[in-house]
Amino acid sequence: MARKKPQGGGGAPEWLVTFADLMSLLLCFFVLLLSFSTQNQQKLQIVSGSVKDAFGVKETERRTGIIEVEGVPVRDYLKNVSQVEQEMDSDFASEAHEEKSKQGPEANTHDTVQADVERSRQFATAAASLRQALQEMPDITEISQNIIFEETEEGLNIMIVDQDGRAMFQEGSRFPYETTRRLLTRIAPVLAEMPNRIQVTGHTTTGSAAVDPNYSKWELSADRANATRKILTEYGVPEDQIFSVVGKADTEPLFPNDPFLAANRRINILLMAEEPPLPLGHNP
Repeated sequence: MARKKPQGGGGAPEWLVTFADLMSLLLCFFVLLLSFSTQNQQKLQIVSGSVKDAFGVKETERRTGIIEVEGVPVRDYLKNVSQVEQEMDSDFASEAHEEKSKQGPEANTHDTVQADVERSRQFATAAASLRQALQEMPDITEISQNIIFEETEEGLNIMIVDQDGRAMFQEGSRFPYETTRRLLTRIAPVLAEMPNRIQVTGHTTTGSAAVDPNYSKWELSADRANATRKILTEYGVPEDQIFSVVGKADTEPLFPNDPFLAANRRINILLMAEEPPLPLGHNP
């Protein structure tokens, strides 16, 4: 008499169901973390650019950089700046008559607000002019993702940062690459037209291998800042417009949570936000 073969159990093993439930819970947890987090888009793009360079990924159809974060660079963005200026003017025009009659603290507050608006307008115009100058040089488009414009309480900060596989200065040296030099020569005339004084600061990254053990990060960062100053003044920035040239080594990383990231190696060119001189006879 023939025996019937025992039938095996069908379907997935029991542990797989539990594992799938665990993965689903983890996915929901990370989605919640992402939804509650705040991200600096410019810094996030620097990190993503470093990862792409490290893995050899290059975008060929669309060039999205720090110059124009939202898309392909365009040449008519100066029209947007003028529209913003007109809108800002219209906001304050309706209040001009009333504010003229105010005295004391109210008048001082209005003066402060107007000064802040004017300063922001100047920085927006400067950033737009710098973008235009860079876009007119297709030979340096490849380093557009190495440039960050950031307005802070201290002023308009122009950061020229390194990325993995794309450095601005020769390794362990104060001498910039030729592309970096051409970049600075385009920035200089725009900075020279601004009334603001300029701070130039050099930064290095943690863990950089020193070519010369007697040449510290402090000296390297200071020398790179000074080399930047020399190029700026050579191409139009007055010497008396330079307020300071400082090297800070690796003490102020752009990404404190990842001090080894290449983007922490950078040059900061700060257009200082300074209070305009008070008119004669005006008491603060």
